Amino acid sequence: MHIPKTFEQNNIDELVSIIQQYPFATLVSNQEDGFDATHLPFIIEKNGEDLVLKAHIAKANPLWKAVQAGSDVLVVFNGPNCYVSPNHYPTKQQNGKAVPTWNYVVVHVKGSISFSNDPDWKYKVIDELTTVHEANSEIPWSISDAPDSFINNMLPAIVGVQITVNSI
Repeated sequence: MHIPKTFEQNNIDELVSIIQQYPFATLVSNQEDGFDATHLPFIIEKNGEDLVLKAHIAKANPLWKAVQAGSDVLVVFNGPNCYVSPNHYPTKQQNGKAVPTWNYVVVHVKGSISFSNDPDWKYKVIDELTTVHEANSEIPWSISDAPDSFINNMLPAIVGVQITVNSI
């Protein structure tokens, strides 16, 4: 992705903050039959200098079978965006020299993917995702609100996704 120097962001904390504010992303993988895109919410963990993205997919989703563990992937987080009309530039009124553009915030994360079928790992990711996304609810739902037997029966229907971040 081309980033003009004027708009480049190298502050990791700022990039992590954008991911936290806009956690629904597009996971791009290269599979045997070509590129594929999977859309899902992520959580990001920062352990010192290391960053890890975590999510889960339905076991019925072929991603975990089609992409080999350790494969490189791209995850695109889209923040706010909007069209910018030339009418907003003073140069349009002065000399007509203005063109339209698009203003946007995006974070590209490259990393290596792995998958987990460990029930404890998957439970923790679901609990973390739920806690984050229910935080603003008047009465937040918690994984503990559902019967343990129900959750334990649902866990085999998902696969954990972890991406070790190589660049952001």
